[in-house]
Amino acid sequence: MIKIIITDDHALFRMGIRSVLEGKYNNICVVGEAGDGKSLFHLLKTTPADLVLLDLLLPDMNGIEIAKKLREEYPHLKILIISTEKKANTIVQLLTIGVDGFISKLQATEKELSEAIYSIMNGIEYLGKDIAEVVYSIYVAKTKTTINVDFTPREQEIITMAGNGLKSKEIAKQLNISPRTVDTHKKNIFKKLGINNTIELVQYAFREGIIG
Repeated sequence: MIKIIITDDHALFRMGIRSVLEGKYNNICVVGEAGDGKSLFHLLKTTPADLVLLDLLLPDMNGIEIAKKLREEYPHLKILIISTEKKANTIVQLLTIGVDGFISKLQATEKELSEAIYSIMNGIEYLGKDIAEVVYSIYVAKTKTTINVDFTPREQEIITMAGNGLKSKEIAKQLNISPRTVDTHKKNIFKKLGINNTIELVQYAFREGIIG
């Protein structure tokens, strides 16, 4: 059972998310709700959870501050951001902190929310389409500032498609190749850039002043 805490200052939003998750997914349970940061940390003291669904705009604490505190005090807790905020600097800070996923509060569908939860619980970071587009701009920026990076046409296709928010299975379907082949190409891309994953890419871009 995946135990989730919903943190958002809008009661109707929390109610809607709870209804969707508990009404359609037998292995997901909303164990608590919080309307602000203080309530969230108070709840976590008595309520074990696997994942926190976190809005960034809360009345008492900044979402970035909350995410950092969660990562320090509850390192094994998964963090999925769902917010209207999608500035590059905000995404950089959150991915650098180590959040596990980020989806748009305005654009995310029920399907994307469930995909994000299951992906994160399986140890795979999840970025929604809007967020992935911002991360793609980081790929482009880093590529332009990296000497002797030579991507194959297929790697360029995959970078572009991933940047448009497509997941490995979706990319595989469009390119008529296996998801495993897509993942192999991704590993080669990261190797050429000297990184291991998207988070390291963002951290590099932040350190080098490419974005921020």
